Amino acid sequence: MNRRVAPPDPALALDTATLERFYRDLCRIRRFDERVIELFNTGVVKGTAHSCVGQEAIAVGACAALAESDYIVSHHRGHGHCIAKGADMTRMMAELMGRATGYCGGLGGSMHIAALDKGILGANGIVGAGIGLGSGAALSAQMRKSGQVALAFFGDGAANEGLFHEAFNMASLWKLPMIYFCENNQYGLSTPMAASTSIDRLSKRAAAYGMPGETIDGNDVVAVYEAVTRAVARARAGDGPSFIEAMTWRWGDHSMRANLPKYRAETEEAEWRAKDAILRAGTRLIEAMTWRWGDHSMRANLPKYRAETEEAEWRAKDAILRAGTRLAERQVLPARIAALLDEANIEIEAAIEEAKAAPEPGIEALLNAVGAPHAPDAGEPGPAATDAREISYVEAIREAIDQEMARDDSVFVIGEDVGRIGGIFACTRGLIDTYGPERLRDTPISENAISTFAVGAAATGMRPIVEIQIFDFVTLMMDSIVNQAAKFRYMLGGVPKMPIVFRGPQGGGIRLAAQHSQSLEAWFCHVPGLVVMAPSTPYDAKGLLTTAIRDDNPVVFLEHKLLYVQSKGPVPAQPYAIPIGKADIKRAGSDVTVVATMAMVAPALAAARDLAREGIEVEVIDPRTLRPLDTETILESVRKTHRLVVVHEGWTKWGFGAEVAAMVMEEAFDWLDAPVTRIGMRDVPMPYNDTLERAVIPSQAEIAAACRAVLYR
Repeated sequence: MNRRVAPPDPALALDTATLERFYRDLCRIRRFDERVIELFNTGVVKGTAHSCVGQEAIAVGACAALAESDYIVSHHRGHGHCIAKGADMTRMMAELMGRATGYCGGLGGSMHIAALDKGILGANGIVGAGIGLGSGAALSAQMRKSGQVALAFFGDGAANEGLFHEAFNMASLWKLPMIYFCENNQYGLSTPMAASTSIDRLSKRAAAYGMPGETIDGNDVVAVYEAVTRAVARARAGDGPSFIEAMTWRWGDHSMRANLPKYRAETEEAEWRAKDAILRAGTRLIEAMTWRWGDHSMRANLPKYRAETEEAEWRAKDAILRAGTRLAERQVLPARIAALLDEANIEIEAAIEEAKAAPEPGIEALLNAVGAPHAPDAGEPGPAATDAREISYVEAIREAIDQEMARDDSVFVIGEDVGRIGGIFACTRGLIDTYGPERLRDTPISENAISTFAVGAAATGMRPIVEIQIFDFVTLMMDSIVNQAAKFRYMLGGVPKMPIVFRGPQGGGIRLAAQHSQSLEAWFCHVPGLVVMAPSTPYDAKGLLTTAIRDDNPVVFLEHKLLYVQSKGPVPAQPYAIPIGKADIKRAGSDVTVVATMAMVAPALAAARDLAREGIEVEVIDPRTLRPLDTETILESVRKTHRLVVVHEGWTKWGFGAEVAAMVMEEAFDWLDAPVTRIGMRDVPMPYNDTLERAVIPSQAEIAAACRAVLYR
């Protein structure tokens, strides 16, 4: 599968107009980044930026082989990719200057610049992330049957990330219309490839994943164009992904503010500068603008295909005859090249001046960009609806997924064992019979790829539901949830939607020990851009999951394992959506407020029933949505009862309860007649022994004791 690519066949040479366009774009990219360096050094561009000077041929050749509707995902050195794919340089400059008119409204900057209308899904500050995001866009295109292709640019350093291997395997397995393009500039940050990679050519890895891999000259714009053209044809034909490794060299340091000790030899620098893509493209353009007197070859024997007037015109320009006048055509051609350079300079200087004059974003832009608007409260039927039946928590989850998949073809489930067996807790059991394996998509054990593919799919028109088989495994998905899904809309200026659900079982109680029993909701409640839901009943599970699937924001949907096996209740048969950020008062009371989540709601209600026999009336509130939190319902209750106990299964220290307690202390301190009490798990990992497991998880007795304590009884 791996091969070195021969130089392009001169017989396949591109026409002069195309070569001129290539040359113009090479000059535009080179001059853009040269001016960005100057602007950074004078403080106009702040933070940092990463120059692609020296690597321009890759951007130009690759993007020329794509259609406008095709997708690209860039990396931190991505200015050239954006320009080559058609992004507006004025908006790019404005973004680099942090202006409101920039592509991301000044919120993304150089490392996150995007142009969604051009199929540019963004540069990315996380090494290798685009490999997964681009693959997700390719998956989306395949499922939508749009005919689009996705291409992910990444550096040689990213080829040593785990996502590289996970993505290559899944993309090849599913024959995604995907092109993986490695810009091998032979250094990660400062570490040479020879010191970080066990093989001499990264393209050799392609064979292990059943896809073609080739190494090309990344400073030859035509070689890049031809390689990507072949890969695009393969992708559009349904033959799956390709891997292209382009050898190149960045002229500058890792970033514009790196200030690193010298780590590359001067001889190496001289060697690569001599291979400058722009000089080589200019030579090719000059050659293309001359004229051969004879046929294609001495044995071609072709019918006449050039006009006699054209031949006479060019013979009159015989270079030998005109040698005494310094080859007039060689004076004309450099003049044309100079004109192309002038055009690039004029365009960029105009972009700089317009960007400098643009306003900076106001503070109001921040919150608007974090999340898309939620659906308004349309009312919910309640568990006493006439069509309600007694079903389990698992059945409620399954029914919500089923109804939403029937309602919206863009909804699909992706995860380990979700299709054929319906998940290890049976939440999707039987759905494959209705929707097929494409929408109930079983995956390899590749959490990073699963979640990042889903983010890319959500960014390009799909509504994925990611099943996390056991929620502790979310640690392998943290980049895609926290750095990609949660920030995607924000980094791109509040424009795109990110409709994705990450759902799965968390919590203890069924003896699965330390790595299968954690309650990690506090992690996600801490992250702006995420919605966090935690239903405690089958009714809430169906209504909240329906809302989560329909919402245009990333949702972390927590399902407690104990509720899978213990909870049954009335659930309406009709589809319904519980509003985001609306708590439910599970039991009214006047003496003490208990805010309880997930599996702690049932013991809180049991404790309240016991305390009622002592004359203590407990109001039990289930937030249902942890972020955003319905603070007003909690505050209204505390102003009535003057006391608050917060109970959750997660660790007490640094937990969800601490935030609720702080909020009440800040907003309702004058109404409190006792300190706020928090109850959570002991500060240890979950034990395996069943007696010890029960001992570390909050109990009904502890909740009752806390209520008595805040009443000083």
